[in-house]
Amino acid sequence: MKLVWKSKTDSKKKKSKPLKISDLPFETSNEDEEEEEERNLKHSDKKAKKSLNSETEETDDRKSIVMSLQSEGNRFAEAGKYREALSKWESALNLMPENEILHEQKAQILLELGDSWNALKSASRATDLKPSWPEAWITLGRAQLNFGEPDSAIKSFDKALALNADCEEAKADRQTAMHLVQERKNLHSSGLSETKNRFNVGNKVENSQGT
Repeated sequence: MKLVWKSKTDSKKKKSKPLKISDLPFETSNEDEEEEEERNLKHSDKKAKKSLNSETEETDDRKSIVMSLQSEGNRFAEAGKYREALSKWESALNLMPENEILHEQKAQILLELGDSWNALKSASRATDLKPSWPEAWITLGRAQLNFGEPDSAIKSFDKALALNADCEEAKADRQTAMHLVQERKNLHSSGLSETKNRFNVGNKVENSQGT
């Protein structure tokens, strides 16, 4: 008996489905990229708005606390409790160091307490923060007078008058400073040593001239 080999050429072959490029795991469509970018932008915007709102709320809270401390300090100052007032205003300045009003008020209290040097520094800070404020220059001039610097005080009073020519306080304080400068010149010309070079706020011009 003869064996016959059967050919398999006529059997059906399974053809593999061609792989689409879009099916590759590392490939994404332009639409997917755009959607992802849009989601990221929206997320960033929400985060930025949330941060801005938080900062605004924090600033408002700080301002509210500062105003409360300032008001308490004002009440203490009006009652003659200067150290208590100073404590409140310093606490307020820790929260808002760029507040020129608090610096000027602090300078006035320090003058009342006899601390001329620190009063001068506080008043200088007030004029730095708001050079267009005549009252700050007047307080600085008074601090300079108390610290024994009548020449510098005259310049400060002149700046105050340049901003407000009708300010009677600045005019009176400038006159006091001028008398002190003249008194110093008289002492030098007479050969006497100058033993008094401090002026207390509230002193009258007549007292500074002597008899």
